[in-house]
Amino acid sequence: MLVTATIVISTLVLLNFLLLKFSCNKTIKPSKVNEKPIVLKSEHGIKTLTPRLAPTGS
Repeated sequence: MLVTATIVISTLVLLNFLLLKFSCNKTIKPSKVNEKPIVLKSEHGIKTLTPRLAPTGS
């Protein structure tokens, strides 16, 4: 009886390791296509508005 329990537990442990080895999802790391850094600031400058003066009437 002790030998039977040992064989059953060993078989289950072996089956568990085999399932763990072959059932893992393989994730493929994407290769780095674009090595350039991302520029967050646009190349166009901000246009400053010329201050408009209110008419004074004089």
